[in-house]
Amino acid sequence: MLSRIAYPRYPVAMTSLFESAGLSDGAPQPLAERLRPAELSEVIGQDHLLGEDGPIGRMMGQGRLSSMILWGPPGVGKTTIARLLARDVGLEFVALSAVFSGVADLRKVFEAARARRETGAGTLLFVDEIHRFNKAQQDGFLPFVEEGVVTLVGATTENPSFELNAALLSRAQVFVLNRLDAAALEGLLARAERLLERALPVTQDARAQLIDFADGDGRYLLTLADEVFAQKAELDAAALGKFLQKRAPVYDKSGESHYNLISALHKSMRGSDVDAALYWLARMIDGGEDPRYLARRIVRFASEDIGAADPVALMISAEAARTYERLGSPEGELALAHAVIHCATAPKSNAVYTAWKAASALAKRTGSVAPPKHILNAPTKMMKSLGYGAGYQYDHDAEDGFSGADYWPDEMERVALYQPKQAGRESAIADRMARWQALREGRK
Repeated sequence: MLSRIAYPRYPVAMTSLFESAGLSDGAPQPLAERLRPAELSEVIGQDHLLGEDGPIGRMMGQGRLSSMILWGPPGVGKTTIARLLARDVGLEFVALSAVFSGVADLRKVFEAARARRETGAGTLLFVDEIHRFNKAQQDGFLPFVEEGVVTLVGATTENPSFELNAALLSRAQVFVLNRLDAAALEGLLARAERLLERALPVTQDARAQLIDFADGDGRYLLTLADEVFAQKAELDAAALGKFLQKRAPVYDKSGESHYNLISALHKSMRGSDVDAALYWLARMIDGGEDPRYLARRIVRFASEDIGAADPVALMISAEAARTYERLGSPEGELALAHAVIHCATAPKSNAVYTAWKAASALAKRTGSVAPPKHILNAPTKMMKSLGYGAGYQYDHDAEDGFSGADYWPDEMERVALYQPKQAGRESAIADRMARWQALREGRK
């Protein structure tokens, strides 16, 4: 842990990216760079971390800084926060990108940081996209973080629990940055208008559409606004839509957003919220998810969460999957929506799912116990002499079509695996099963 007491403050130049590249102050700069916050209090949308009561705000109030991982979507201020933290605590700011850096680059940074420390100065090492470093590279940080040679601030758009080593996570606090909401993005546009001393040349509807285009990314919003400010004529929503390209939604088919959204779809159907289920289905398809994967999950849902309460759900889900295979996109997507609506509005029961899990666990515990002899076939005289098939009752010939015979292994007591619920068709199944149990007990 580094502090102002342990490491005397030295003037730390907060150079912009343009200054770092050797460009003069008069060189043209993107709007996002010109509006980069100069104080932590100017960072929009992250008050839960940076406010006086937030964890980072409390660190700053105490004049100290510990290693941390900043986890959040693109364009919410991760790099800016790291630069301002370095300045406010008096540390040299050194930035690396895991996309373009390797072991040799890290070694140079650590050597320079160690030399800097010997002079009484500290180093904040900012690593962008830190999740892209492999396990060995992440392990390389550990001794330098432990010794206080560097204070590590890593930035990632991926879930650190999945992408970062446990050893590294144990030495750094993880802070979650919020996606910028409409109010925060509106605040950025207002700042841009004050800086340029003129209003954004768009109608109110177009302004809302511009914020929608940004999809929570402040940097992207200012990039779009930079183009719009260059226009002289006022743009309405239709003109803006033609002028700007809507950003593709943030969605990684193999990353956390994939698992988050499929969980949202599954649980929305389970919770019988048909509108939410349709929304999450559309979000995944719009994000580029393979509809065949969605079809498989819907079929699974029909058995897991509906089961015998509505047997038609499995038929419709399976048919929707076949329909998509035949029609493809976009026509086949309607069949998936059909299945989602049916599943979300169907009566729910996980009795089949629970029964199968219990049966599988029981089968593993009991091993190779044999069926009772009376239900074994006896095609040979020897098998008949051993009692195979003896006493078997043909249920169709029994009263009520039910013999009440015991079909469990002789060594085992009966176990109630399938316990239907009073939902949909399972209500009638439960009644039949109760009647059969009463007959079974009466005919023993």
